[in-house]
Amino acid sequence: MVDLPSDTRPFARFEWLLASRYLRTRRREGFVSVIAGFSFLGIMLGVATLIIVLSVMNGFRKELLDKIVGVNGHIFLTPIERPLDDYAEVSAKLMAVRGVTLAIPMVEGQALASSQYGNSGVLVRGMREMDIKRIPFIAGNVRQGGLDGFDGAGGVAIGARLAQTLSVRAGDSITIISPRGASTPFGTAPRIKAYPVTAVFEIGMSEFDGTFVFMPLGEAQAYFNRDDDVNVIEVFIENADRTQQVRDAIEANAPRPLVLTDWRQRNRTFFSALEVERNVMFLILMLIVLVAALNIVSGLIMLVKDKSSDIAILRTMGATRGAILRIFLITGASIGVVGTLAGFGLGLFICANIQSIQDFVSRMSGTQLWDPTVRFLTEIPAQTNPTEVAAVVGMALVLSLLATLYPAWRAARLDPVEALRYG
Repeated sequence: MVDLPSDTRPFARFEWLLASRYLRTRRREGFVSVIAGFSFLGIMLGVATLIIVLSVMNGFRKELLDKIVGVNGHIFLTPIERPLDDYAEVSAKLMAVRGVTLAIPMVEGQALASSQYGNSGVLVRGMREMDIKRIPFIAGNVRQGGLDGFDGAGGVAIGARLAQTLSVRAGDSITIISPRGASTPFGTAPRIKAYPVTAVFEIGMSEFDGTFVFMPLGEAQAYFNRDDDVNVIEVFIENADRTQQVRDAIEANAPRPLVLTDWRQRNRTFFSALEVERNVMFLILMLIVLVAALNIVSGLIMLVKDKSSDIAILRTMGATRGAILRIFLITGASIGVVGTLAGFGLGLFICANIQSIQDFVSRMSGTQLWDPTVRFLTEIPAQTNPTEVAAVVGMALVLSLLATLYPAWRAARLDPVEALRYG
């Protein structure tokens, strides 16, 4: 039996001692301990799942944004009134705008790429060697061949997935077919021309690796019947979140009338859907933590009912209602706090090793859990946001503490006389 001082301070040692005893498994209170265990597991898994899902969704957004705008640019300028035959001067003036890191004049057109082993629809982009070398997602990810002498080689750089589809390597040739060829008395004849593959790159995004074909600017102008002009200038900026400010500056300093669009307009539906999915997943998974917190309520109510005689004895020995309330508050809060911290550690561990875990499960199951042709990216991305993790941990702790208030209040309000009479 615990000796109670006549006047104890809040959260005294004996309160922690009694709370720890109530958490231990005993045969008579086995069902209560089972509920406490499920509450602990529910909170741990809920917190871990929330951290993992939010981190993966953040990683998806970052990887997709970096690769989409890293290859396609942030702002796109197309001509009005007259063709962009002065693209060199316009690009030089755009480079002087604050926040602009790169302005690339480009010829762009759709075509069909074929080899003796297969064919695929492609997006042909003609650009200068000095420009393609300044795009890190291309120049920094060349797997075969190289970009040196790109302008004079008269060849093309293709994505790794396209090379796999066509069964070609650097040094082989592919045929580019465009329906818009030379005009003849019998109509427009398709343009068919073979090009050597000078480089094979791998961006890590299947949509780009299987679609893009980069061609020297002069060759693309000749192939698409451009009269020494381009049809778009792509602008890369320092910060994608400052697109509007840079766009306003370009419109104010544009040397000629141009139509401006940016990555937000081109990918608005995609990123909006990603954000909605992220928010819905957060709300759904937060219900796991809420259910686990409700389990704490039911477990503590059963514990209070089972310990009513003990509570009455403690009251007759001098324990105050505040002491009883704190004992059961500590009991319930311990489940929530320990479960939250365990979920926090588990979530961070899985996020840090998510690719290794996915590879291990794939090997053990003999299946491909992550198909890059369906999910755009070749690997599962995960980026942990400290603010979001703190919010998840904070909400789990608050829910756990709130769940203990009612059972603890009931224990404190228990009448010792009634408890001893009917206990």
